[in-house]
Amino acid sequence: MNKAQFIAALAPHFNGSKKEAAHAVDIVFDTIVRNLHKGEDVMINDFGKFKKVDRKARMGRNPFTGETIKIKASKKARFLPAKGLKDVISGARKLGPAPKPAPKPVAKKAPAKKKVAKKKVAKKAPAKKKVAKKAKKK
Repeated sequence: MNKAQFIAALAPHFNGSKKEAAHAVDIVFDTIVRNLHKGEDVMINDFGKFKKVDRKARMGRNPFTGETIKIKASKKARFLPAKGLKDVISGARKLGPAPKPAPKPVAKKAPAKKKVAKKKVAKKAPAKKKVAKKAKKK
C-alpha cells in the first residue's frame, strides 16, 4: 500500500474527503519526522516505536572495484513493532472488525423557491437614422 492508497482507504472516515484524509496523513507523518529530528522517540500503543539511531563510522567495500572505503557516522530512523502488532501479524491475536466510516451528514433541503412570472417585453426594431434635408435656396 502506498501513500495514495492509504489516503483512499482513510477517505470514508473523513466523509469521503480525500483532501481531509491527505491532510491528516501529512500531519501524522510530519509529527513523527519532527520528533525524530529532535531525538525523541515516537511510541504508538499496539503499533510500534519510531526511534532515531546513531550509526558508527565503519569500513566498507566498493562492490565494483573492491576498494575499501571509510563510511561516515550517520543517523537513521528505526521502527520497532509493538507486541500487539507482532501478535496480529503472526496470527496469535485476531484482528477486530474494521472501524465503520463516519456517517455522512444529512443535508437539509432548502425550501422550494417560488418562480415569479416574468413579463415578456416585446422587442422593438432599432431606430432608423433620418438624414437631414438641405434647405432649398430661393
